[in-house]
Amino acid sequence: MLNKIKDNPSLKQFKADHPNANTIVIVVGIIMLWRGVWGLLDQYLFPGSPTLSSIVSILLGVLVLYLDDFKMDNLKK
Repeated sequence: MLNKIKDNPSLKQFKADHPNANTIVIVVGIIMLWRGVWGLLDQYLFPGSPTLSSIVSILLGVLVLYLDDFKMDNLKK
């Protein structure tokens, strides 16, 4: 179903005709994803201790980046 929407000729034409609008849509999507993850972390990762939750989040983030060798190559594709 999502492939049908993604491959819609009208959507492809919109992307080609309005690259700035397409970029705005992508940025909004990224922000919404980030907001959702942030909200879940606030609710479930040490909800009674915001400081501990922040410290653990930072450490987990650094660990994930370390395990991926701090590479952002996958985002360039």
